[in-house]
Formats: sequence, C-alpha cells, structure tokens
Amino acid sequence: MTAYSMDLRERVVKAIAAGKQSQAEVAATFGVALRTVELWWQRWRETQSVAALPHGGGPARVLAGSEVVLRAALKEHPDATLGELCAQVAEAQGLTVSQSMMCRELQRLKLPRKKRRSMTARGTHRG
Repeated sequence: MTAYSMDLRERVVKAIAAGKQSQAEVAATFGVALRTVELWWQRWRETQSVAALPHGGGPARVLAGSEVVLRAALKEHPDATLGELCAQVAEAQGLTVSQSMMCRELQRLKLPRKKRRSMTARGTHRG
C-alpha cells in the first residue's frame, strides 16, 4: 500500500481550513475515508505538516547474528536440509527458528539451496 500524495493531503487540509464543508463532506469530495481526513487534520493541527510518517521498520530478524554459524554449517555440510540447519543454529546459539525463517535467511545471504542427487533418474547409484 502506498501513501497518499502530498498534493491530496494538502488539498484536503485546505478544504477543512476553509470551513465551508464538514470533514465528512470533504472526505466524500476527495474520495478518502473520514478517519483518514480526521487523522490528517489532527496531524496538521499538531505539527503543521500532513507528510506521511516514516515506516516503523517491522520486527527485528531473529537470525540476524547467525550468518557466521550458517556459512560454517553449509561449508561443512552443503547438502544439509533446512531442518538440520535449524537444529544446528538451535544448538550453537539457542535460537528456535522455523524452516521458513531459515529459508528466508539463506535467501538474504544468497546461499545456494540446490541439493546434489545421490541417484540417477533410473534409480542406479552414480559411479
């Protein structure tokens, strides 16, 4: 979801400041929700700005400090499954992580997840 443009925000605030329409009428005129108009007007009264607030950032990554452990584990055992990597991180750092979290972290670190086949398509061992 993208933020509303500054132009729209400023036009809405100017329309309310003019005092010719109620907030509900201004919301209908500009095609935005009444609550959005109320919040913009409140922000304007408090800060004299209707600019969008910066992104909050979201939750911190649990595996942010595990890069060294992951790289070492994959160097030692390149065919490790996600479950095995989760177990190694749990043993080394005491973190409980899911396989999907591990997969996202490996993608962030640009570590390959391609497995080597131990058998050919016909079911015979490679020789």
